[in-house]
Order: sequence, then structure tokens, then C-alpha cells
Amino acid sequence: MDNTPQPQETLSQYVKRIRTSLSLSQNDLATKAGIHLQSLGKIERGMTTKLNSKSQRGLARALQVPSEYLDAVIRGVPMSATDVLKFCPDCWTPGTTLEEIWLLPRSQFCFLCGTALRNSCAKCNEPITSLKFRFCPYCGFPYKASISSESQSQPL
Repeated sequence: MDNTPQPQETLSQYVKRIRTSLSLSQNDLATKAGIHLQSLGKIERGMTTKLNSKSQRGLARALQVPSEYLDAVIRGVPMSATDVLKFCPDCWTPGTTLEEIWLLPRSQFCFLCGTALRNSCAKCNEPITSLKFRFCPYCGFPYKASISSESQSQPL
């Protein structure tokens, strides 16, 4: 599933597309996002074209996309997945949301440990388009860096 915003896609179209691809009802999405069902209805009908930061973060979390994707759709700016989906292979825990600072365009290294941020598979170099899963859909390699047995067995 490609969850990056498509060119010329409105907020309404984007939210509906991602919600249906996740097989969520409007009620389920509103509950997960922490927003009123009526507010979500207005968003999906195109009556709301801007979001406050709390609603944007909640929708991003519930739709399993970076909040920058929603921001790009709201502003009408095209976006590439490789420009945004970045994570620290050492600090990120699969299944959790990404640190927002990793997603900033200028971020290249983790602010916690200094490791280079990753935006593609370490094995096949395919761009990472979703962190919903723990493994690369192209080659099956895990996104999370694993500690090699060699580094564990070396004396300190």
C-alpha cells in the first residue's frame, strides 16, 4: 500500500483512501484519532481543509502515516516517501510511531544516539514507504538493526 500523498489529492480524498485501505470505519478512525465523528465527517466531505496540530497528530497516528504527509496534503505540496520516512535503526521500536524530529527534511542523524537515519532498506536499498511492518516487503530484511553476534562476543 502506498500511503504517500498523490499529486493533486485533497485532504478529503487522502483521508478516505488511507482509512479504507486500513479497513477502518469512520467511527473507528475518529476514536483512534481522538477526534469527534462529526469532525471526521466534515474532513471526508471536504468541508474542513485545515487541521489543528492535535487533530493532525491524532489522524496521522490513527492512519499510520507521518504527520508531514497530512501537512503536505493540506498545503497542496507534492511529497516523496523517501524524503520523509526516516528512522533511527537503533532507537526505533517496530510498531511505535516515529520521532517527529527524524522526519524533518534536514534531519540526517538521530538526535538520541547519533546514528545515521535510514530511509531505505539496508539490504536491497528500496525506499521505505510504510513502517507498518517490521520487514522490507521486497527482500524480507528487518528494518530494525540487529546486534551482530560478533559484537556481543568481543570482550570489553
